[in-house]
Amino acid sequence: MMSEEKSLNFIEQIIEEDLKNGFPKEKLRFRFPPEPNGYLHVGHASAICLNFGLGIEYQSPVNLRFDDTNPAKEEQEFVDAIKRDVQWLGFQWDEERFASDYFQELYDWAVEFIKKDKAYIDSQSSEDMAKQKGTPTQVGANSPFRNRSIEENLDLFERMKNGEFPEGTHVLRAKIDMASTNMLMRDPIMYRILHKHHHRTGDAWCIYPMYDWAHGESDYIEGISHSLCTLEFLPHRELYDWFLDQIYDANKVRPKQREFARRNLSHTVVSKRKLLQLVQEGHVTAWDDPRMSTISGMRRRGYTPASIRNFAKTIGIAKRTNLIDVSLLEFCVREDLNKTAPRVMSVLNPVKLIITNYPEGKEEWLEAENNPEEEIMTFRKLPFSKELYIEREDFQEEANKKFFRLTLGTEVRLKNAYIIKGENVIKDADGNITEIHATYDVDSKSGSGTEASQRKVKGTIHWVSIPHAVKAEVRLYDRLFTHENPDGDKEVDFKEYINPNSLEVITGYVEPSLKSAQPEDKFQFQRLGYFCVDKDSSAEKIVFNKTVGLRNTWAKVEAKE
Repeated sequence: MMSEEKSLNFIEQIIEEDLKNGFPKEKLRFRFPPEPNGYLHVGHASAICLNFGLGIEYQSPVNLRFDDTNPAKEEQEFVDAIKRDVQWLGFQWDEERFASDYFQELYDWAVEFIKKDKAYIDSQSSEDMAKQKGTPTQVGANSPFRNRSIEENLDLFERMKNGEFPEGTHVLRAKIDMASTNMLMRDPIMYRILHKHHHRTGDAWCIYPMYDWAHGESDYIEGISHSLCTLEFLPHRELYDWFLDQIYDANKVRPKQREFARRNLSHTVVSKRKLLQLVQEGHVTAWDDPRMSTISGMRRRGYTPASIRNFAKTIGIAKRTNLIDVSLLEFCVREDLNKTAPRVMSVLNPVKLIITNYPEGKEEWLEAENNPEEEIMTFRKLPFSKELYIEREDFQEEANKKFFRLTLGTEVRLKNAYIIKGENVIKDADGNITEIHATYDVDSKSGSGTEASQRKVKGTIHWVSIPHAVKAEVRLYDRLFTHENPDGDKEVDFKEYINPNSLEVITGYVEPSLKSAQPEDKFQFQRLGYFCVDKDSSAEKIVFNKTVGLRNTWAKVEAKE
């Protein structure tokens, strides 16, 4: 059992109560049951952390079971992506299972339902079925086919399985109660005809089980003790239990469905249908576009597994659905990257700086620390020369006393290098500054211990040596939606809120140590933010994605609005 000192969430309290009432701890088993019809998103990440976290906490197995009952929408690509995402988050499943593993067993049980007069073949159109189902305030009407003979139902069901009928002509329905106050109990569909190729079973089946029928029975077959799902499945619990009642053997573990609230994330959508829409309509480049709320997208953007796990832990498990500010996720990312990402020099909006009194042709290799947060400090060599790139925003010809960067007649320190003083500028015909000329104090080299090196100046700016600079494509990502809840108003198409400035592609210059950086390598571009090497990089061109800024700039924007 878990330590009493730990504050338990309500799911853990349920498990602890079951253990206290005699449920054997060694029979605890959990599962994560994704449908392979798209990539996993940040909401799934919370569910993954919950189920696998319970497995770790209780030293119990966790299955990865694919709910692959709809071949019209499912692909092997999605299976592979889901497995990759779960492992990347730092978890490993006990057994890899598929609902399709149980197609024969589910079919055999369905036949038993028919024999016990608990299921029948309905041949109505879907429109007629919807009409006779009633409303939440009006009871449903029995299907005209509800009292078909068992023999006819068995014959039709087998012929459905054998592919003798077109899609939509027949369904198998459970015979429960058309007057139930729970609409899901009004003779729910168990099987429908689909002449579709299945990514695992090929063309072996022409009928496929519905989610409500397959899910609980799959849990039962696998010996899942606690079947955890989101709150929208609460009305399904009655049906989950009814199906189990028909087949339950008291000698086996009976799964218990319990629900937790979906945690929606601001400025994004987490509906797989809507994420697919964004991909298919070209609003993003792919499922792993760094603006997407998919785990693959967050990974490509530079988010870390630890930051996502910490985010899931921070928001916790609740009984009520709410909207979590994406700033919290970004905070978790910054917090982790601050400890792990090397600090490097890069310039994204360059202007040339010439140190006029620095010797022509000379170059120095200066020592720079990689990350001051490291337990054991490591260093790298950084080239310095007469001509440098600095950020255009780090210079003003004339500035007020609150501007602590480079101006004419004032001094700043070049990070890890020398103190320089602005002398004059060169402009083009339009008045734009093309060069800044400065002088340096030869005795002010950082770390040299000289009196000049210890002189205090108001500002420190970053730079890149022009002869050594590596040209890079830099993709500046922003939130995909301008509205905090783009999916909140059903009268407005969520795509109306797509941020037209969610991606800006620029050319920047980085220090030469980054030339050999590999995809998913993460860095802090000093004073600019956190960046990650994109998979589009090649030997000829390195591409960086902006992961997150050094601070939350959206807070100020939204405060003004």
